[in-house]
Amino acid sequence: MARFAVAGLINIETTLRIDGFPLDYAPVRYPFFGVNSSVSGVGYNLSKALVRLGHEVSFMSLVGRDQRAVMVHAALAEDGVPGDHALAQLEQTPQSVILYDGEGRRAIHVDLKDVQDQAYPPDVAERLLGACDVAALCNVNFTRPLLRQARALGKLVATDVHTIADLHDAYNRDYMAAADILFMSDEKLPCSPPEWARRVLDEFPNVQIVGIGMGRHGALLAVRRDNYLATLPAVATRPIVSTIGAGDALFVAFLHGYAERRDPYEAMRKAMLFASYKIGVASAADGFLSAPELDRLYGERSRG
Repeated sequence: MARFAVAGLINIETTLRIDGFPLDYAPVRYPFFGVNSSVSGVGYNLSKALVRLGHEVSFMSLVGRDQRAVMVHAALAEDGVPGDHALAQLEQTPQSVILYDGEGRRAIHVDLKDVQDQAYPPDVAERLLGACDVAALCNVNFTRPLLRQARALGKLVATDVHTIADLHDAYNRDYMAAADILFMSDEKLPCSPPEWARRVLDEFPNVQIVGIGMGRHGALLAVRRDNYLATLPAVATRPIVSTIGAGDALFVAFLHGYAERRDPYEAMRKAMLFASYKIGVASAADGFLSAPELDRLYGERSRG
């Protein structure tokens, strides 16, 4: 078991199943059992998955002074994620609406409210970061000062910048420069994933491991110490319902495996199984395997 400090967004997520993209106009539709609301957000998803995988988690986030925050804290308690450091500094808790179709495609709409204008208390962050083995810092503004704190404390820093198209992206550059482990999606890359990974390693000397989620094309792993760069083919474990949260699942399962054994290769192979299983549900915060379930599935695939 490792100790993780996770800092990131938590929000109320509403998912809507649609027939397909583009969505034609209609004044009313009745998608029976196709609309669901739950607690989600990248920080929450990572924390919930890590607890499910057997780790100790300190979760830093910001919520509103509203009724939706009651739903947030109830979900944290149910999932076994300590909610003491999800602080009520916002007027309203962030929300998202996600449309998804039968092919697994999704369109995400996120209302961050005023979270981007807030700061997380540095003394609280210092204490929680000091006690962790791994700092998983999501790319939302209130975590930006935590990058410097975590590095000063000598912690392993991991982040996921999601869809990115520019190596000098002003918003994400701090995260890319500070990370030891850096994940992202291939959806908006300006070049091939292997070329992008090489550029990242050349530009950011702190980055030791690069992971790129590539959907049905698999995932790329680059490991600086071994001069290793390769694409792993996609795996399928059950039918796809929605790809929302696939990147979060790949990232968090990699962190789980790497924290346990410091083997990036096995960690990525397990992470791909974990993510493949996760996208068999609609919500970004559901469908997580436990560590024994993941090990069992990995063993079955290895023998097969």
